[in-house]
Amino acid sequence: MPQELIIALARRSLLTVLMVAGPMLGVGLLTGLVVSVFQATTQINEQTMSFVPKIVAIFMAAMLFGPWMINMMSGFATEMLGGMSDFIR
Repeated sequence: MPQELIIALARRSLLTVLMVAGPMLGVGLLTGLVVSVFQATTQINEQTMSFVPKIVAIFMAAMLFGPWMINMMSGFATEMLGGMSDFIR
């Protein structure tokens, strides 16, 4: 297998992982930031207050972006399995 093909596969794999994980990571980051500002403003230092909103927000993001994420992953898997003959040579 040529080195260029391996690099292209690794690049495509990393881009797919970032695209699939990006929306949920972004939602978790924004939710954590909003909760942190709220806790700093009100001086409430409850530990569970930071986890529950993030879990709910990430779950909602998974429901919202789920079909798109599944399409991205299935397209990548189809591309990888379809090009198996190129990888084996």
